[in-house]
Amino acid sequence: MKKFSLSTWILFLLPSIAGVIMFMIPLPTSEGFKIPIALFSNMLSNAISPFVQWIALVMIWIAAIGSVVFLFLPKQNTFINQLFKVSIFWTVTRVVGAVFAVLIIFQIGPEAVWNENTGGMLLSPDGLVSFLFTIFLFAGLLLPFLLNFGLLEFFGTMAVKIMRPLFKLPGRSAVDALTSWVGDGTIGVLLTARQYEEGYYTKKEAAIIGSTFSVVSITFCIVVLDEVGLSNYFLPFYFTVLLCGLVLAFIMPRIYPLRGKPEEHIDGRPLDLKAEDFPEGYNAFTHGLENALVKANDNRSIKKFFSDGIKNVIDLYIGVAPVVLAFGTVALMLAEFTPIFTILGKPFEPLLMLFGIPEAAEAAQTMVVGFADMFLPTLLSGGIESDKTLFFIAAMSVTQLIYMSEVGGLLLGSKIPVNFKDLIFIFLLRTLIAFPIIAAAAHILF
Repeated sequence: MKKFSLSTWILFLLPSIAGVIMFMIPLPTSEGFKIPIALFSNMLSNAISPFVQWIALVMIWIAAIGSVVFLFLPKQNTFINQLFKVSIFWTVTRVVGAVFAVLIIFQIGPEAVWNENTGGMLLSPDGLVSFLFTIFLFAGLLLPFLLNFGLLEFFGTMAVKIMRPLFKLPGRSAVDALTSWVGDGTIGVLLTARQYEEGYYTKKEAAIIGSTFSVVSITFCIVVLDEVGLSNYFLPFYFTVLLCGLVLAFIMPRIYPLRGKPEEHIDGRPLDLKAEDFPEGYNAFTHGLENALVKANDNRSIKKFFSDGIKNVIDLYIGVAPVVLAFGTVALMLAEFTPIFTILGKPFEPLLMLFGIPEAAEAAQTMVVGFADMFLPTLLSGGIESDKTLFFIAAMSVTQLIYMSEVGGLLLGSKIPVNFKDLIFIFLLRTLIAFPIIAAAAHILF
């Protein structure tokens, strides 16, 4: 193994440890366990609560106007051009998000748009989009601690012999998964998108990680279980969710639509599995450590650190926030004001009866509504009395994963190669595969 200076070792260890603490170590708070980055975001969100809607409005309108203007300008390899030079579809999406923002904040136009259960839920001072604007700030600025100083190279090299055969993924994706499990699925998507754009993941790998490993955090699992009054069942509940997650992570990359994604990088380079082999004289630990130290040594520029962080934040504000608002509002409008999700859930009623889940008719309407927002199934379960059914609904809601008000919107807003049709199929397949596992767990417990 090569020798490195003390400053290189410090440059690898200190930022990497700081990144792990900020993104992965939940701390106890009055509202339960939260990772530090979420704590910072909450504090800032509370401080700027009266203004955050207006900040969001301005940024979303900048995204919309910039995209319309750049439709008529030639494509160039500049950061500004990459921000605003998008397809007509995404330009229209950004414009729709901008229009929604005005209707919601000023409560004008159709109530279906700005109702407290639709757009109002997303863009209220404590709503999702408002929260995303503060989480984006800290996540964008601080992501370089995870990305730039060798942490992913170190753990990724050691995990490759597990991640590649089991999940068809490079070892560094283990850090994305861990960030989601103990931190937040939103940050998992952001981390995956950034690495895909930087050429570390192929199109297929990015799609698999973003739609399969950007899971619900432990904290939110506690919130969901508390909502249905089953907090004392947290350990078996979380074990069930974890088991489903691992089974799904094994199956989903091997079936449509993820199986068919191109095995090439964003710049067209094909997947090279030989690059994951250890050189002669190295093992997983020494090769990972050397890769990490080389990466850290290449990132000594403080200017580049802050430049990368600021670009991350601007990219998230311009590219992701309008999409989350546009798709999230439409999905919540459909859930709140139309029977479409109730109708789509009807085919699940005989399946629920077949698996012996009580109150099948009431539970059926929760099966598809989670595609709009993950919290809606538990909210719709208010009239259900059976603990078995409530456990089933809660576990299913956090296992289905693809919900348009957050993860789905973030995926569509990123450059990760998944489209709306892919997300529908992934959601339904996850539901069907997880169904018997969660039903069996519910029968064992109740």
